Amino acid sequence: MQRFITKRVLSSTNSLRSHRCFSQLAQKQTSFSVHDNDIPIPKLPPFDYSPPPYTGPSADQILAKRKQYLSPSLFHFFSKPLNVVDGKMQYLFDENGRRYLDGFGGIATVCCGHCHPDVVDAIVKQVNRIQHSTVLYLNHAIADFAEALASKMPGNLKVVFFTNSGTEANELALMIARLYTGCQDIISLRNAYHGNAAGTMGATAQSLWKFNVIQSGVHHALNPDPYRGVFGSDGEMYAKDVQDIIDFGTSGHVAGFISEAIQGVGGIIELAPDYLPAAYKSIKKAGGLCIADEVQAGFGRTGSHFWGFEAQGVVPDIVTMAKGIGNGIPLGAVVTTPEIAEVLTRRCYFNTFGGNPLCTAAGLAVLRVIEKENLQENALVVGSHLKKRLAELKDKYEIIGDVRGKGLMLGVELVTDRQQKTPAKAETLHVMEQMKELGVLIGKGGFYGNVFRITPPLCFTKEDADFLVDAMDHTMSKM
Repeated sequence: MQRFITKRVLSSTNSLRSHRCFSQLAQKQTSFSVHDNDIPIPKLPPFDYSPPPYTGPSADQILAKRKQYLSPSLFHFFSKPLNVVDGKMQYLFDENGRRYLDGFGGIATVCCGHCHPDVVDAIVKQVNRIQHSTVLYLNHAIADFAEALASKMPGNLKVVFFTNSGTEANELALMIARLYTGCQDIISLRNAYHGNAAGTMGATAQSLWKFNVIQSGVHHALNPDPYRGVFGSDGEMYAKDVQDIIDFGTSGHVAGFISEAIQGVGGIIELAPDYLPAAYKSIKKAGGLCIADEVQAGFGRTGSHFWGFEAQGVVPDIVTMAKGIGNGIPLGAVVTTPEIAEVLTRRCYFNTFGGNPLCTAAGLAVLRVIEKENLQENALVVGSHLKKRLAELKDKYEIIGDVRGKGLMLGVELVTDRQQKTPAKAETLHVMEQMKELGVLIGKGGFYGNVFRITPPLCFTKEDADFLVDAMDHTMSKM
């Protein structure tokens, strides 16, 4: 038997931020059901590390400075923002030394684990030797990492350009495609996120992330979303829209097509099967280049493959990457073929910090840790276990509309009505808050802000996965 209570849930003073992005929370009324069955309060798995005492400013003091000196565009999770002062592998610690399981990984960025000793050692050794010079001089760090990165790529993808972020990498990829083809038209997907600079904002296709500035030359195709899309899981049907855009929205020739294999900010949406081969075929026929945005799905996160696009059996012309490439160090890259790379010799292309010794030394260490510790395999094994357990929760709670994703890039979509797929926005915020109180941190995303984004460090264990699901189960049992 269920009884219903009115619960005060925190939501943002800015509804767009709270429900479609991250959240700065104020108060809102909503109703939740409470189950009579009592799920035990889960306990964190044991972990052999205690951080040193923290003596810095409090969360309230930091928040006051942030409001006074930092951009008002910044926002934060939770009604009481978390002051993270220490991290070790898959765990974070607050100012009081309390431990939290990190199920978000700094937005799919920490892949090896917080402060992994091998990565820290590589950074310290490099910074003690030389932190920055310029690519106008020689240094082995950039060359060693480029060689190692190229060895992980399929086909003739052998030339690497280093940047500082995913936005920069995608900006460069779009420019290369336009230069190489002599065309301006780019096709991306609805619901995509590719960055927040001029070109990448155009390729991004969620109004929340798009300012009212000129964003020309980009067409947005139907999103091959198996859960909410009009054609379900029929990837080839969605791909027909790419051909329609070429036929009816361009001269018949395009510069390129850019897509994520799994949309991260968009709510962990895995593209429908067979979509990319059909879409790539249309793009190639129109003379365009195919760009794979691997900023979130790359570096073994999906488990089954090192790169997300490989699951669809395609080889892009350009691959962009960031986030997991540096385990938290600001680093991005564009990888393409020698022939395509030649276009940047037409003028001077230069990036002051791209490929600096410190960042590339860190990147090489990350790559070696992924291989040495079999983190891709761990993402597959632990991710499969986690997804199975989340799917069992879906069978138990009507509020869970969908469980999706691969490896350790998983999404859980909450809805108030499974038939109508009505986004459960307030409930999503409530569950996140309560899970934080239990010691679990997860993210959220999707256009409606109703999808949990679960992208932990790849060193996550089955015990961690069980604790995360048990915390979600306990929270939902009280609703």
